[in-house]
Amino acid sequence: MRRNDYSPACVLAVDDSPEVLALLRARLKPEAIELVTAGSYAEGLALALELRPDLVLLDVEMPEHSGFDLCRRLKEEPSTANIPVIFLTGSSDIETKVHGFDLGASDYVTKPFHPAELRARVRAALRMKRAQDLLTLRAQIDALTGLHNRAYLDDLLEASIQRATYAGRPLSLVMLDLDHFKSLNDSYGHPFGDLVLQRVGDLLSRSTRPGDTACRYGGEEMTIVLADTDLVSARAVAERIRVALEEIELAPRGKRVSITASFGIAEALATVTPGEDLRASVLIAAANAALYVAKSDGRNCVRSHGEGTNTRRSLRALAAV
Repeated sequence: MRRNDYSPACVLAVDDSPEVLALLRARLKPEAIELVTAGSYAEGLALALELRPDLVLLDVEMPEHSGFDLCRRLKEEPSTANIPVIFLTGSSDIETKVHGFDLGASDYVTKPFHPAELRARVRAALRMKRAQDLLTLRAQIDALTGLHNRAYLDDLLEASIQRATYAGRPLSLVMLDLDHFKSLNDSYGHPFGDLVLQRVGDLLSRSTRPGDTACRYGGEEMTIVLADTDLVSARAVAERIRVALEEIELAPRGKRVSITASFGIAEALATVTPGEDLRASVLIAAANAALYVAKSDGRNCVRSHGEGTNTRRSLRALAAV
C-alpha cells in the first residue's frame, strides 16, 4: 500500500512458478512500481493482508489452492476487498474468464504474455485503483476543515483498537469541543464560525505526528487518534494544543476574539476491565465523559478518563447512545 503520493505503487505477484515470477520482474522493470512476489496461496494471502498492495497479479492454477480461491478470500476481507486483481492464465477458455470476473477480478492476461500488453494492463489497473482511492479519500474528508470525517473516525478506531489490543500497545483518543462556539456564531455570523473551524483544523493538522489522525467529530467537536500513546503522553499533546489554540489571532470587526477548547482524553486499554472486548463506541464515550468533566470544571482545560465523575455506568450509558 502506498504511504504517500511519492511512493511507487506496490504490486503483488502470486505464482507457484519461480520462472514466471522472474519473467514478471523482468517485464515490469521499466514500470514505476515496487514488485513483491509470492510462490503460494498462503504466502500470497499473508503478504496481501500485510502490505495491502495496489494491485495483485494472480496465477489461476496453483497447487492446493487455486488463484480463484485466493481471489475469493481477498474479496471477502474488508482490508483487501478493493484491491484490483489481474489473473495470469494459460487458458483462453471463456468459462474460466467469466468465473474470474464473477469473483471480482479486474482483468486477465494470457500466458505467454506480451510485454507491452502486460505493462499496459498493469498501468490501466493502477490508474483505476488511484481514481478509486481518490474518490474514497474525498468521501472521508470534511470539506470545511480538511480533517477526516466521522465515518472515517469510526472505521479507523475499530481497526486501531484491534491492532493495539493484539500488540499490547497503547492507543489514546483526544476529544475537544470549542468553548462558547455558538456565541461566536451568534455574535459574528456563521462565516466567522467557519473561519474558526478552518483555523482549528489547520492547527490540528500541523500538531499531529505521522501515524496520528485528527478528525472532525461533528459541529465544533474534533478528535485526535494517537497511536502508541499512553494517557500521560496524550495529556501532554492535548495541553500543547490547548495552549496553541489560545494563540490563534482573530479579530472580527476589529475586536480580538479568544479561541479556547475543553479536552477529554481516554486510553483504549484503560477503559475496560481485563478480558473485556473494547469497542470504538466505548472509547469515544470515555473521552466524551472526560470532556464533560472539563466543561464542568470551567472549560479551557484538559481532563482524563477516570477524573471527576467518570464511572463505568456512565460510560456504558454514553456508548449506547
